[in-house]
Amino acid sequence: MKVAAEFNNREIVHTNTVPWVPSPMPGVDRRILDRVGGEVARATSIVRYAPGSNFSPHVHTGGEEFIVLEGIFQDEHGDFPVGSYIRNPPQSSHTPRSDNGCIILVKLWQFQPEDRTHVRLQMNAMAKVAIPNATGVYTTPLFKDHIEEVSLLHFDAYAELEFKAGGGAELFVLAGDITEQQDQLGLHSWARIPIGQKLKLKAGKEGAKIWLKTGHLSDVEKQIKRVENA
Repeated sequence: MKVAAEFNNREIVHTNTVPWVPSPMPGVDRRILDRVGGEVARATSIVRYAPGSNFSPHVHTGGEEFIVLEGIFQDEHGDFPVGSYIRNPPQSSHTPRSDNGCIILVKLWQFQPEDRTHVRLQMNAMAKVAIPNATGVYTTPLFKDHIEEVSLLHFDAYAELEFKAGGGAELFVLAGDITEQQDQLGLHSWARIPIGQKLKLKAGKEGAKIWLKTGHLSDVEKQIKRVENA
């Protein structure tokens, strides 16, 4: 399967317009944002767990990264409420479920193969620091390695930020709304910006909070090759 698989293209998705597709597990549905591969895939999706649903125990050969958007995600490592940011590195395993239902943004097969760093953060409890030369814009660092950097960006009303996506960028709106170039992105909108293009962000009257990943698209061909060889 290929969805939004031309990584030189700019992609904008308002996720509430994307249909839910059943996964192989009853009660677990997906909205596919980008995907290269079958059930083993380099993929970005919104995943919805119905109350009482679960996945079988499994190993994340290529790693799994997710944010809890609604409800509480659960596995043997704990209960993860809204605002949780989790990185389960390659070769990690778990048995996911949700007793009362949840919705998560999840990314698969987008790790460095040698990464073994577990990350479990509650973003809503973390501090933010001002970004120099960007009035009213603040950042909360979440993760960084030699390929990618992941953070939250917090915008005051009408605040602006402009930068070049040297290794590509991906953003997801967690609160408020923001304009990127000429596109209006509301709650849970997703954007992927190709390598070398410029982002020009401006928040709306309520401000905005966005999850931002940069640099990772420089490794996308290797990520796809790892999936093909899995």
